Formats: sequence, structure tokens, C-alpha cells
Amino acid sequence: MMENKNLNKSKNFKHRIATLEDIPEIKKLMELSINDLLGPLLTPEQLEASFDSMGLDDQLIRDGTYFMIFNEDAFVGCGGWSNRETLFGGNHTPNRDDNFLDPAKDSARIRAMYTHPDWTRQGIGSLVIHLGENAAKKLGFKKCELMATQSGKLLYETQGYKPIEDILYKTETGKTVPMIRMEKFID
Repeated sequence: MMENKNLNKSKNFKHRIATLEDIPEIKKLMELSINDLLGPLLTPEQLEASFDSMGLDDQLIRDGTYFMIFNEDAFVGCGGWSNRETLFGGNHTPNRDDNFLDPAKDSARIRAMYTHPDWTRQGIGSLVIHLGENAAKKLGFKKCELMATQSGKLLYETQGYKPIEDILYKTETGKTVPMIRMEKFID
């Protein structure tokens, strides 16, 4: 019988807004999460495409909408939300749009969620979603939208997100990775 390595870990999570000085630490966690959690679900070509479609969007940090999650002093996860048009991707991802959304007609974005592989299924993703949805509600948003990876879909479904579109993201080099656009009413 396998022992769950997370059973003895405290779930006393704390969070704070990320700063630009946190970027190196965030990037390390993102890479680890993509490789270890998403990688086993994809082909090598799809994993490569994932790195094109995912990653650090420092606009979220500059906007003060990106959270870092800690258990005691351990950095265990991150993610955020946005009131800008861009639905997914990092600074390097094409088709970015930093125009602001209209809360009366648009969906806020849940963005760039990553969990340390040693801390999966502990409530970190749920916490990030809760933080983002609450902040979006305060600005008058009635819906949130996100782009789910294969490793995140189940979490989002358990949080009330419904699939609205299957996407096949294609890189400039022709590699593809499947993703799912999802939404949830939050009012």
C-alpha cells in the first residue's frame, strides 16, 4: 500500500499578492508543475506546445491580481485572475490583448494556476479560484472564464466550471495541445 506523502502536511495555507521580485520563484514552480503534472498526460510534442501556451504573464503581477500560496514558509502554488481580455498564456504567447473587460457583459479570467507537484489535491487550486472569483465579484463581474489544461479540468469541474469549447492550441511551429474553455456564473 502506498503512503500519501501529503497526509502529515499542514493545510494552514496563507496567501499574498505576488510582486515582480517573485518572478524567478514563480517561474521555477510553473516549470515544475507543467513538467510533472501535465507532462505525463501529453505527448512530448503536446508538452512542448503547452510551454508556448502557458507561463508567466507579468501583467497579472503588475495588476496586483496574482496570488502566491504558502504552507508555513513553503511556496506551494500560485494563480490569479484578470479583468483584461487575454484568457491564457504567458508574456511570450501570441494574440495577447491587455484591454480591460466590461463586468456588465464580459467574464473575468481565472489565470495561470500552478501547484507544486508535492501539494496536489490539497485545496490550493480551490483557494486560488475562490480568491479570484471573490475579487472579480467586487468589481461587478457575474461570470468567470478560464482555459483548462488536461490536468486542471477535473479541479475546475468540481468548482462549478462548465466546458463551453474544446480548443486545439497550435504553436507557430505547428505543434498542438488540447485545452478546454470553461465558464462559471459567480453572482
